[in-house]
Amino acid sequence: QVQLVESGGGLVQAGGSLRLSCAASATFSNYAIAWFRHAPGKQRALVVPINWSGSSTYTPDPVKGRFTIFRDNAKKTVYLQMNSLKPEDTAVYYCAGRIQGEWATKLSAYRYWGQGTQVTVSS
Repeated sequence: QVQLVESGGGLVQAGGSLRLSCAASATFSNYAIAWFRHAPGKQRALVVPINWSGSSTYTPDPVKGRFTIFRDNAKKTVYLQMNSLKPEDTAVYYCAGRIQGEWATKLSAYRYWGQGTQVTVSS
């Protein structure tokens, strides 16, 4: 079983950048990892996932061209680089893992979840 811990959230002005980190407690090189976010009044939604090796990702339209996911399996960490942030990106960001190596888009596909990190983008 792997535990995931997010960090890197904070308050940033619109147009700014943040890098979130998702650190694993154990070897997770065979896990797919995804970032989700939960904004007030909305359902938790997929941000961007990555497969076990980092060779495959999926970037939904709301964050395309602005957010990038990458991983360093040696450091047991997955990163989310967020650029050109908008107020609508404000949410609690969670990383989630599944032992199956390929990413999925549904919340229910991910068994392991971190506690989340708050990202607030001011206008």
